[in-house]
Amino acid sequence: MTLPAILGGPPAFPDRLRFARPLTPPLDVIVERVRPSYEAGTLTNGPLLRELEETLAERLEVAHVVGVSSCTTGLMLTLKAIGPIDKVVMPSFTFSATAHAATWNGCTPVFAECDPWTLQVDPHDAEARVQAHGAGAVIATHVFGAPAPIQALTEMAARRRVPLVFDAAHGLGTKYGGRPVGGFGVAEVFSMSPTKLVVAGEGGIVATNDANLAETVRRGRDYGDPGDYDTLFAGLNARMSEFHAAMALVSLEGLDDHVAARRAMAARYAEGLVDVPGVRGVAVAATDVANFKDYTLMFDEAFGLDRDAVGVALAAEGIDTRCYFYPAVHRHQAYAHLPQVDLPVTDSAAGSVLSLPMFGDLQASDVDAVVEALLAIHANAEAIAARIGADRPQANLPSAKRAT
Repeated sequence: MTLPAILGGPPAFPDRLRFARPLTPPLDVIVERVRPSYEAGTLTNGPLLRELEETLAERLEVAHVVGVSSCTTGLMLTLKAIGPIDKVVMPSFTFSATAHAATWNGCTPVFAECDPWTLQVDPHDAEARVQAHGAGAVIATHVFGAPAPIQALTEMAARRRVPLVFDAAHGLGTKYGGRPVGGFGVAEVFSMSPTKLVVAGEGGIVATNDANLAETVRRGRDYGDPGDYDTLFAGLNARMSEFHAAMALVSLEGLDDHVAARRAMAARYAEGLVDVPGVRGVAVAATDVANFKDYTLMFDEAFGLDRDAVGVALAAEGIDTRCYFYPAVHRHQAYAHLPQVDLPVTDSAAGSVLSLPMFGDLQASDVDAVVEALLAIHANAEAIAARIGADRPQANLPSAKRAT
């Protein structure tokens, strides 16, 4: 076994292995798709956007899909469409945009616990917080490209008579009980930013079976203007350009192959690390299909090093990693004004997770090299701990803000 680079051995990736890399469609194909719109002078909200919306509605098995400029604006407009809400229950183990969308609507986030094995929002804890705070809605996130506990959340929302929205930023290509994620809750909102499986450059979609909600989002993405400049409400400029729609359409054609490739690499990671103590992957139900937008591990003391030390040792190997989602959102400065909330499971999860390189054209040999690096780091854990020292700053590790 090679000596880890942090102890003087050669790095596994002298030229670095990136954490993520967009699987971009060929530029000439995109140009040909966008050319008719470009030559007609239709640069936004045009026929390519309508084609994308119709194609995704069919794929997601929903009545309506509305293209928007980002998942965040989609969440903002979805909450606007639901109506005046004071408080929204949501996981703290999520990307900050989940909470930001509620805050921009004048809502107060109420943060709930996650499950320690799946890292998805805990439906029982969420229900308790809906009841305790009189919350008017629930947002659940499909974390790391695996479905949230949809059935339990749906039943909870029905009992509490609150609308349920899914932040499905990671969700294209994911299935729950054989059904594509997209048609659950009152709406599901997806991202097509560069780190996602379907890439539009920047962009998002709102999927729903509620015609009124879809129409409000449609108007809201164009300032709330019904077409006569007499705006019905304070909307946004959240339109999707024809270029972004063209890129998304071409990218969408390869989604099934992209999901299969990521699942194969995730299985290879898991197989290589199955006998290593103190490290485990995030649990996914056997009946669900995860797209592995991220491949995330959780470390405990049995590994011999904590998450931060592992990240430092992998960085020495030239392997980029991310701490999704550290710090958890209830610890962000943006929400320091809210009453303190005790979320021990979330805090533990945020302090133990490390996401490894995962992208569409990741090679099996790269995965094997990352696994070998982790095996060597585990075998030399005591020496690495002494080398790093007890007072290393957490700033040595990249946070989730660098790729979402």
